[in-house]
Amino acid sequence: MTPVPLSLYIHFPWCLHKCPYCDFNSHQVPKDTPEDRYIQALLRDLEQELPAIWGRPLHTVFIGGGTPSLISSKGMRTLMQGINALLPMRPTMEITLEANPGTFEQERFDAYRQAGITRLSIGIQSYNPQQLQKLERVHNSQEAHQAAKIAKQAGFDNFNLDLMFGLPQQTLVQALDDLQQAIDHQPPHLSWYQLTLEPNTLFHHHPPNLPDNDDIADFQDVGIELLSQNGYSQYEVSAYAQPHKHCAHNRNYWEFGDYIGIGAGAHGKITTGNRIVRTMKPKHPETYIDACINGIKNGEKTTIRSVETELSDKDKCFEFMLNGLRLKNGISKNLFLQRAFLPLDALIEGVDKAKAKGLLLETESHYQLTPKGWNFLNEAVECFL
Repeated sequence: MTPVPLSLYIHFPWCLHKCPYCDFNSHQVPKDTPEDRYIQALLRDLEQELPAIWGRPLHTVFIGGGTPSLISSKGMRTLMQGINALLPMRPTMEITLEANPGTFEQERFDAYRQAGITRLSIGIQSYNPQQLQKLERVHNSQEAHQAAKIAKQAGFDNFNLDLMFGLPQQTLVQALDDLQQAIDHQPPHLSWYQLTLEPNTLFHHHPPNLPDNDDIADFQDVGIELLSQNGYSQYEVSAYAQPHKHCAHNRNYWEFGDYIGIGAGAHGKITTGNRIVRTMKPKHPETYIDACINGIKNGEKTTIRSVETELSDKDKCFEFMLNGLRLKNGISKNLFLQRAFLPLDALIEGVDKAKAKGLLLETESHYQLTPKGWNFLNEAVECFL
């Protein structure tokens, strides 16, 4: 049986400022960030995860947040060396760091490259000064452009630009202007996605005036055409790439691969035999640090995991399709057999429902959304609940 690919996700929970649309586990950076203690906690956390994945090679690493580009050069070297000692990383491995344009310094990013980071994901969101102000981003338009230049100068030939559309009172012209400015930097990868009002965010409690659904549909149709004309193909709901530049780490999520999650509030998915377990770590940074460092130091046998849930057969079906149907070319039936450890019959009820609604196409080898299903992804996925 083909082993399930294994990735590592590392969460850095601090930001310069909490954006009003953000529902991630992020916190305003304290005056004295406990960087050394947090990195020590991350390595202790990873060490405790090793027995569950012993002997399995690591395929990708992703350092997200928060704003992990706040980590010092010294801290990044310590982190990367510590990971490599526990789970060896190949020099050519995709190791992605999320970065905020407001934190870009040439020397720091040169050092990140030397420490082993091979890919950046840069959170631009918009180049429009008024939109950046509405989104409460800490960078300006000039810094957004400079970030891509610094990334290239530091030797990052593989990087992503993160961009949103459907912003407050945004017009089609403004949305396309943002997209064209991003394309002009020729990033190998573009994440272009709609702003949504997530629960427990400031925008959810005080909604801004967003474009209506018809306008959003126009943004998407015209934007996808612009991306296609410039050599970017859509391979996932919000992911566009030049040839052979897909994000391997995110593909592992969408293809129901495994990943260790370390850091405050980090989620994980680990397969042992035909058993799949979802994990989550304590959310608050200080609680997490205390659990990792003090718990182990005092010889306690308790796990750092705050939540550990084994997936039922129904959970496996739903989560497999929830992730896999996001891919433009669909998801392989063989992957379901290999990674959910269930017969295809387990999907029949949901497949029949989705096909009856005209949302799903089934071939001999794949499940794939129809054009209608692509426009109603949530409805298609709900067929498997």
